Amino acid sequence: MNQKDFNSLKEAINKKKPILVSGCLLGMKINYKEEGSLVEELRELLLHGKAIPVCPEVLAGMSTPRDPAEIVVVNGERKVYNNKKIDVTDLYNLGAERTLAAARTSGAKIAVLKSKSPSCGCGKIYDGTFSESLIDGDGIVTALLKENGIRVISEEDFLECIK
Repeated sequence: MNQKDFNSLKEAINKKKPILVSGCLLGMKINYKEEGSLVEELRELLLHGKAIPVCPEVLAGMSTPRDPAEIVVVNGERKVYNNKKIDVTDLYNLGAERTLAAARTSGAKIAVLKSKSPSCGCGKIYDGTFSESLIDGDGIVTALLKENGIRVISEEDFLECIK
């Protein structure tokens, strides 16, 4: 995490500015396996009215559970395919647009999103082979939020920051 991300997070927490947070990190059972990944420190932000839960896949109308998906590059374009080789890029783009709308509506300038996800991954994502291999890159939502001036960090960076 760079110093600007660290400062933005600290400012948001201290000044009670809204922070977008992946719903699964708040314990909501909404990831592709219908599980959550509770980070207690993020849940505390929710309980104090600072966190705004989002799940791009749910916002796009995807079911829970759902088939796992990963990003691949096809002819220079980022696409999202599930493990059945079905192109689900449009749904992921819709979820990204709706997440950006939530950020704009709430005034959130920072987001803490689930690492490695094809939507929310920040810095590292799966390589598209469904082999659990990671590559450098951002998920569809993370890329869109960053393009629109919203700082995005992973839950690992969040935990490191609050230590």
